[in-house]
Amino acid sequence: MSTLTATDAPAAPAPSARRAAPAEKRERRRAAGIGLLAWVVGILFCVPAIWMLLTSFHSEPDAATNPPSLMAPLTLDSYRSFFGSGSGASPWPPLINSLTASLFSTLFVLVLALPAAYSLSIKRVEKWTDAMFFFLSTKMLPVVAGLLPVYLFAKNVGMLDNIWLLVILYTSMNLPIAVWMMQSFLADVPVSIIEAAQVDGAKLPTVLARVVAPVAAPGIAATALICFIFSWNELLFARVLTGVTAQTAPVFLTSFVTSQGLFLAQLCAASVVVSLPVLAAGFAAQDKLVQGLSLGAVK
Repeated sequence: MSTLTATDAPAAPAPSARRAAPAEKRERRRAAGIGLLAWVVGILFCVPAIWMLLTSFHSEPDAATNPPSLMAPLTLDSYRSFFGSGSGASPWPPLINSLTASLFSTLFVLVLALPAAYSLSIKRVEKWTDAMFFFLSTKMLPVVAGLLPVYLFAKNVGMLDNIWLLVILYTSMNLPIAVWMMQSFLADVPVSIIEAAQVDGAKLPTVLARVVAPVAAPGIAATALICFIFSWNELLFARVLTGVTAQTAPVFLTSFVTSQGLFLAQLCAASVVVSLPVLAAGFAAQDKLVQGLSLGAVK
């Protein structure tokens, strides 16, 4: 019979390997716990929107029950009432006004912010940090503090209840944010391709339209989406400066809170309809939004 020698015996695991196994298990449990917490927080953030959607399919008596009834029968009466002018006014003019103000103001913001961000990031002007701080300082004034001067100006020039007044206001309100965002996006554009285009004889408008804009398209899309959302959701100026002709969708939503009571189901149905354009825009631009917001995160 052969006998086992010291070299034939199985080797004991190294101390470092024994320590690594529990550490790896702890890391996996930690990652699983963080993932579970993220799911819980995400679901909690979605609960109000899901509840609003569910309530919009209930009748007014079922929507007003306390505690709310989850198993109440579903109906489309609120949507029929909303689109059938059940509130006494058609929802289409406010929706068209919001779409007009949001689209045109976003377009004007991009046209103005792109050359400004170019001069602050690629062809930097002197004391460009002071200029960036000035743009940021314009957002420090509370909106309500500028409401009365804007109202008096609009009254004197005859622009009350005019949708183009909102376009101008939304452009001026979103322009500082757009310049700040696009300045960081354009800072990642390679200067070499811009210099190559200039060597070929391209002027500044051509460089911006055919070189800078395609390269920074994700960042521009992210900026446009955020400006569109801010314009679409704005309520204070639209509530004070508009009446019937230029009434926007958020102002129209306030008409469902009347002296006769709160029409909760109709309000939820209207809120779902008003939220759809923003959700559609976000869904259509989600890939560009993720790319734009992550520009510069990884070098």
